[in-house]
Amino acid sequence: MLLTLVFAYLLVTIAIGLWAAKRVKNTADFAIAGRHLPLAMVITTTFATWFGAETVLGIPAKFVEGGLGGVVEDPFGAGFCLILVGLFFAGKLYKMTLLTISDYYRERYGRVVEVVCSFIIILSYLGWVAAQVTALGLVFNLLSGGAISVAMGMALGTASILAYTLFGGMWSVAVTDFIQMIILVLGLSLIAWFAADMAGGAGKVVDLAVSKDLFRFLPPPSLHDWLFFIGSAITMMLGSIPQQDVFQRVMSAKDEKSAVRGSIIGGASYIVFAFVPMFIVVSALIIMPEQAEQLIKEDSQKVIPTLVMDKMPFVMQVVFFGALLSALKSTASATLLAPSVTFVENIWRQFFPRVSDKQELRTMRIATLVFSVCVCTYAIMLQGTPIFELVTAAYKVTLVGAFVPLVFGLYWKRATTQGAIFAIVLGVLSWLLFEATPAGEQMPAQLAGVLAAVLGMLIGSLGPQAIKNVHASHHKLAGLEPGQPA
Repeated sequence: MLLTLVFAYLLVTIAIGLWAAKRVKNTADFAIAGRHLPLAMVITTTFATWFGAETVLGIPAKFVEGGLGGVVEDPFGAGFCLILVGLFFAGKLYKMTLLTISDYYRERYGRVVEVVCSFIIILSYLGWVAAQVTALGLVFNLLSGGAISVAMGMALGTASILAYTLFGGMWSVAVTDFIQMIILVLGLSLIAWFAADMAGGAGKVVDLAVSKDLFRFLPPPSLHDWLFFIGSAITMMLGSIPQQDVFQRVMSAKDEKSAVRGSIIGGASYIVFAFVPMFIVVSALIIMPEQAEQLIKEDSQKVIPTLVMDKMPFVMQVVFFGALLSALKSTASATLLAPSVTFVENIWRQFFPRVSDKQELRTMRIATLVFSVCVCTYAIMLQGTPIFELVTAAYKVTLVGAFVPLVFGLYWKRATTQGAIFAIVLGVLSWLLFEATPAGEQMPAQLAGVLAAVLGMLIGSLGPQAIKNVHASHHKLAGLEPGQPA
């Protein structure tokens, strides 16, 4: 019965997405909803950017293992990413009327940087979308009592999202996000209230969290611990800023004010509401202490689903899985769309110039289909990898390769194409070096990479000018005219 209701819910969301697809007339409609979304929809769709598998399953698992300090990447880093986008990036980028974030790299630095950053951004989505697909596979496997394998569940989940994303693009994503986030917020709030009642009151749940020191946020006072704390914090906080899914959700707003406010409100709401799944998982430690402790040792991602399935009535099970599927589908739909649009707009067009908008729209849809198949295959190959790790690992490559050129390009007039190339090369190479050697045990690889990227930008941008100034000084001292051989 529960599985039947889940399939019915999937069919309803597909129908809504296909209905919204009627508004797609061109590539701008497909990629950024024609820049027509009101503030309320911008808030829900930016909120939905991060509220996926890792928030409902991954973050609570990390929280009961390491407290608030263990989830500094997400939700804190992820939420502050959206706030920073609203404060420092949305306004500037909105005025440029771009279709993708990679269009900015072309406008500021040229084709080479555009293509390289596009590859970096597309690569990062494999882990992010794979996390959502993995969670969908787990849901179908759990609801069917094992009759549907995890791999088959991944395929079914991917197909259900693709069914409307393929036709409706960002319009379908935004409309389904709006509905699914309402279901998510109401559903998880109801589950939390019910769990608190079963645990003897919210006060007991909070007291247990305090007794286990789960609210400890800052690391021990040592350089090593602080470096890794900072590295974890900036992974999603900064590494997610140059991402197409964040960009397209913000750029879909009807005006600049909505783009800025929607991102800030969406980010703040995400941080606050991410505490709800953490509250639920601590409740489970009171409601089913022995079973919860055992699950934490085996696979802490299963604590909340087990609590709902074993201890709560059927109605709560329907509510929970409706909320969970809303979270998964809202995140996965946009993250299937984002790399596909980036590939067509910023890589495919390098070799096959645009003939017509209609043809480009068809190419974007084909790319979405191909990427969906690739990411589903990738997720199946990585079965067993924790969802939280799939997500956080995805943004290290954009942090070290694409973040610095974006920030310096917007806020430093002296940034040059050579500086951007130096930043990308030094950032990525340093990150890989620290990942592959014992040096990564002393300093987080992503922090080393982003610092190297900053150095690369400064050297690449200022170096040629410094050399030019030295030559000019030598000419002046020698009494030569500018351009005259020494």
